Amino acid sequence: MVYVESGEAMVIDPGCFSVAEEQTLLKFITENSLTIKLVVNTHLHIDHVFGNGFLEKLFDIKALAHREDEFWLNGLEAQARMFGVPLRHAKPSIAHYISEGDILMLGDERFDVFEVPGHSPGSIALYNARQSCLFTGDVLFAGSIGRTDFTGGDHATLIREIHEKIMILPDNTLVYSGHGPSTTIGQEKSGNPFL
Repeated sequence: MVYVESGEAMVIDPGCFSVAEEQTLLKFITENSLTIKLVVNTHLHIDHVFGNGFLEKLFDIKALAHREDEFWLNGLEAQARMFGVPLRHAKPSIAHYISEGDILMLGDERFDVFEVPGHSPGSIALYNARQSCLFTGDVLFAGSIGRTDFTGGDHATLIREIHEKIMILPDNTLVYSGHGPSTTIGQEKSGNPFL
């Protein structure tokens, strides 16, 4: 969750697997008097879209994502069967598709959309230069990278895209991934064994 002083908020990859997680998210939104302006999926693997239907139903807001991952959403039921997890909401919708060069605004904060395929063909990252932070989904983790063995994944593409789009950012850029602790570009340049 990203929010600005005005109370406008963007939910990135709402992975609400359980009712308890949905309630935790709702409590945070309510206690901070936030208005959900954007829901963005960095990719459409099931663990990143569990909460889309919940937010869509509660706030009448649909997510933004990259078109190249649409097949994952269309196959959401198959993903659920593959991982043995129940779907508690109707398949979520995508409001519209975003791609490289698009700009998302949250109050006065600008988020540039980078296409970073490899983990999935439609993986994106969101970069805020003013706050020096990057939201990478499952492209880059602290000390690791996203897996590439799912349909549409490609290891060589992921490594190339990380080097060309992400490692060129300033070393002090904070990296928030879809799983695990935050890191910085500098830390990953010096210590990520996959790079």
